[in-house]
Amino acid sequence: MLFTAQTGSGHVAVMDGAPEGGGHNLAPRPMELLLAGTGGCTAYDVVLILKRGRHAVTGCSVKVNAERAESDPKVFTRIEFAFTVTGKNLPRAAVERAVQLSHEKYCSASAMLEKTAEMTWSVDIVEA
Repeated sequence: MLFTAQTGSGHVAVMDGAPEGGGHNLAPRPMELLLAGTGGCTAYDVVLILKRGRHAVTGCSVKVNAERAESDPKVFTRIEFAFTVTGKNLPRAAVERAVQLSHEKYCSASAMLEKTAEMTWSVDIVEA
């Protein structure tokens, strides 16, 4: 149950299953990587939007929590994004707008997952 995937950009990702499903718990589960990729996609958007707005953003992290359906296919039904954006004098309105634009317009991963999951987000701003 240990799998590797080579991406279109030539990078490799490793995935494994849970021991009760025949895996050895040596790598993230495929669905965990799906959530991590969505977090990365939206964080990328947020930083890019803020930089284009000439805001002094120095970092962005996002913690993603999700719930899944109980029966197969066990799709995500609820996803919460908790953003921590770091920078100098970042206006809350600009950061929240960047997050909203990412989720509503730019993040392809969010756009796909919102077909099955209710999505919410929060923002914490840290002065750098």
